[in-house]
Amino acid sequence: MYSFIWRHLPGPAAAKFAQSILLFLIVTALLFFVIFPWAEPYLPFDQVQVGQ
Repeated sequence: MYSFIWRHLPGPAAAKFAQSILLFLIVTALLFFVIFPWAEPYLPFDQVQVGQ
């Protein structure tokens, strides 16, 4: 997967590296601000009691 992304980014290696870092930051922000808040009500993290 990473090699697929690397091959399809335009430019020399330095530009590809910068673009891959930017892509990583965009995906991370999307996960933290959109996907995780949407999925939180469906996850059982508030039920942490063990036993009884």
